[in-house]
Amino acid sequence: MTTPRKRTGKRRATIWISIAAAVVVLGVVGTVIGTTVYSNTENAKAEAEPSVAASRAPSTLDASDLAGDWTVGSGSEAGYRLHEVLNGSDVTVTGRTDSVSGTATVDGSSITAASIEVEVADIATDSAQRDSYFRDSALDTAAFPKATFTLTSPIADAVPSGSGTTTVQAAGDLTLHGVTKSVTATLQVGLNGDGVDISGSIPITFADYGVQAPSLGFVKVDADGAVEFLVHATPAG
Repeated sequence: MTTPRKRTGKRRATIWISIAAAVVVLGVVGTVIGTTVYSNTENAKAEAEPSVAASRAPSTLDASDLAGDWTVGSGSEAGYRLHEVLNGSDVTVTGRTDSVSGTATVDGSSITAASIEVEVADIATDSAQRDSYFRDSALDTAAFPKATFTLTSPIADAVPSGSGTTTVQAAGDLTLHGVTKSVTATLQVGLNGDGVDISGSIPITFADYGVQAPSLGFVKVDADGAVEFLVHATPAG
């Protein structure tokens, strides 16, 4: 009389094990699908690299307007681009702010001086949680609220005439997280409306600036990233 009961118990145990295994499998599949959907969504949200060509308007300036001091402000943006791996999926993240200011000096078609300042605490992505981490833990914006780029060598023949653009190299000092490093940026320059637009990207290694790239188990940020910008400068006068 005991044999059927043993068999019934075994069947029940097998059924429960099968159900548990199915739940685990469904959970794994759900996580993979959820992560893939998230990474695809985030990659679609990533900003394109800043480009002068993407924002051109007919210039109202002529050669006599170019020489002198310029002011960087309205129409400018700056931020970062980084790559992270989230649960095995590749995600590109970009942060942006329009809290950008600065000055430049033009002599003929050459840029002889320039200084750009960015309010780091205002850089935002689509995630408030990520932004809070970068402000408070990674970049400590309470102690280091600004990032700056200062030109250290004049850029000859930088400002084109008419609707053309130039691509030039700019040597300067980048200050981030209280650390200053010599860098070289590739710039695209072109006249745009009432001023000149300058776009560019500066590759950085976070550790060089005392910034620890997050590695939280389920998400790991690459050690290298880039500072990106598109600045609009107008004659100070």
